[in-house]
Parts: sequence; C-alpha cells; structure tokens
Amino acid sequence: MKPQSQRFVSRITRDTLALILAGGRGSRLKQLTMWRAKPAVPFGGKFRIIDFPLSNCINSGIRQVGVITQYKAHSLIQHVQRGWSFLRGEFGEFIELWPAQQRIETSWYKGTADAVFQNLDIIRDHDPSYVLILAGDHIYKMDYGDMIAYHVESGADMTVGCLEVDLEMARGFGVMAVDADGRVERFDEKPEHPKPVPGKTDKALASMGIYVFNKDFLFQQLVADSDTPGSSHDFGKDIIPKVLKSSRVMAYPFRDVQTGTQAYWRDVGTIDSYWKANLELIGVTPELNLYDMDWPIWTYQEQLPPAKFVFDDEDRRGMAVDSMVSGGCIISGSLVRHSLLFSNVTVNSHAQVTDSVILPDVDIGRNCVVHKAVIDKGCRIPEGMVIGRDREQDAKRFYVSDGGVTVVTPDMLGNMPHHGV
Repeated sequence: MKPQSQRFVSRITRDTLALILAGGRGSRLKQLTMWRAKPAVPFGGKFRIIDFPLSNCINSGIRQVGVITQYKAHSLIQHVQRGWSFLRGEFGEFIELWPAQQRIETSWYKGTADAVFQNLDIIRDHDPSYVLILAGDHIYKMDYGDMIAYHVESGADMTVGCLEVDLEMARGFGVMAVDADGRVERFDEKPEHPKPVPGKTDKALASMGIYVFNKDFLFQQLVADSDTPGSSHDFGKDIIPKVLKSSRVMAYPFRDVQTGTQAYWRDVGTIDSYWKANLELIGVTPELNLYDMDWPIWTYQEQLPPAKFVFDDEDRRGMAVDSMVSGGCIISGSLVRHSLLFSNVTVNSHAQVTDSVILPDVDIGRNCVVHKAVIDKGCRIPEGMVIGRDREQDAKRFYVSDGGVTVVTPDMLGNMPHHGV
C-alpha cells in the first residue's frame, strides 16, 4: 500500500465509528473472570485489557467509539466511565457504553454479529461511512487509520486484520487463504486442521477479530444473517464465509511500520498466556514498550503515593529486583524478584515473591512464599502461607494451570469476594 497523506487518513478516521466487542466472559481465564468480563481483567501493572483497543482508537484519531458489553460488566463500565470520559460531545467525540438491552431480540447476544445487529438503530443514528469492529480482549498497539485507508484504497466491502500464528495455535482462530492481491478466498473458523501459509509449513494466516466494513454493506449482511435459519450469528463462522464469493473481502496484514515484520500482538485468553505476557513487560527491552510517548496507553488510575521500600537490615531488607512495582505499593522488609505488582500491594516482612503477577489491593503476610502465581485483586495471603512450591498441595486449595501457574482468588482464601473488580 502506498503511503497516504495525514489529511486523507484523518478524514476517513473522522468518518469511522469503532465498536469494541467487550461482552465476553473469557472462560479460559478461569477464576479471573468469575466476577468480571475478560476486557476488564487488569494487565501490565496499571491497565485493563480494554485500555489497549481504546488507546489505539484515540491514538489513531478515531473519536467515536461504542463499547458493547454484556457479561458481568459492572467493573468494566465503572472503569470506562472513570477513565475515558474526557472526550467532548460538542465536537462529535464520544466513548459510549452500550449494555445489552434486548433492543431487537428478547434474548442476550447470540454471537459477535448479533451483538452488532441488535444495536443497528444506534449505529444508524451516528451515520458513519465506515464501521471498525474490534475485539476487546487482546494486547497490541495498532494504527487503525492505516488499515481503514487500505480498506478504502482497495475498494473493499470488508477488510479483515490478520497475522501469522503457529499452526497449532491457529486452531483457536479464524484461518484464511488469500490471493496475490490480498483478497480473501477462503475463511475457516477454528479449523481442526488449519491450512498453512504457502511456503511456510508451520504458520497459518489468522484473523485478529478486527474488521472494517462499509456501513451499508454491514447493514445488509447483518439483516440477512438475522433472517438465516440455523446461523450462529457470528462474523467468523457465518458472515465472512458467506460473502467471500459475492463481495470484495480484503486481508490487512498487521506489521511493524518501521521493520515490516509482524508486530506485537498477544491473545491473553488463558492463564498461562496472561501470566507470560505480563512478565514479558519487565524485560530490559520488551516487545511491548509501555514507555512509548508517541503511542501512550491511556487508563484510569486513582491518585496514589509512590511505591515505598522499607527496612535495610541484613535479614530484613525491602527490595525489588528485575520487577515492575506500581504506585501505592509497600515492600516492607521483603524480597520481590522477577514479578509485576499492580497498585496498592503490600508485601510484609520476610516474605518472598518471585515470578508472579500480583493484582491490585493484595496484602501478602509475613514469611509468605509466592512463586509463579497470579494473585487476584483483594486477596489477603495469611502469614506463613506457601504458594507455588508444591503443585499437588496447591491444586487442593487453588487453581493450577497446565503450565504450572497457581491462581489465587479471595473466594479460595475465604476472604470476602472482591466484587469491585
């Protein structure tokens, strides 16, 4: 794609309405989504997962955004209201929360396409030229303006964001085949035997769950799909395969602008991938740079004091090594190593935290050991408890993933469930 002027991209992004599908439970995250939707799960020390697509929209110049919610959305709604209410409606800018309202059907959303279909009247009122549909549960930075410009230039009815993934991993995605011009010729949703990219036996071309539609084309397809008996009302399973022959569907490869190689993108949909993606951030030069002032990740965070490290005795020294520690944390005569601590975490004397992700408002008691764990928001770890050193013992009390990551929630500890998640 040849480079376009900023004025051209700015014009088409102003004519775009972004819809973030944020209603999913994310059951593979187990107990972390017991009280919250997946897009509301904390990530990266101070963010929520939904902050990434929202920040991408703002940084891309897209200032009209609808967030479609459904499953246990209270904390998600609260977060968006607190942290994303800075746009000015007088200028046609907004981030609107669209809870499931049964506007058309007397049922909850049946699939991704149905979630959009049931809000068609709201979309019509906003009258965009293009509709950008985003998943609310992935971690990445992306300039959507480039993708929309590609969509317009190529004369597409619909454009699908894509990237190459390992063949084994591709079973969980929509897998497509494209011709030399990038037109999608085949699309299989979560195939048992994914077809590899030509010339690469170990890679498949997967959908990112990011779509650009011409408004009228989207309306036509959603209405037709709603009248189709037996449809699961899903973009990947139903709409995309159906329109390939009759319409122009293009694939947009997600690449790093500077290097031309595949850009950073993480599906943090399992405990193991969530734990790994968080701990990747503490590396010397992580692939995802949270310190990038040119593409900041915006969020809401309450006003907190700086992190504090206290005591400096030989047997009682408050210190964190190779770690990220957020505001409001107190490391009191304890050791934190290769871990990520969210806000308001207290680690008391003689405790050790290693290779772990500690969510906000956690108190780790004296002489505790926490290793290779994800500790959910609001946990109170009692004095002397050992987590992550005996898998068999941990499995009796907590959840242990296939990769050996121990998940601890307030419910498991007998604490009051932390509903304000």
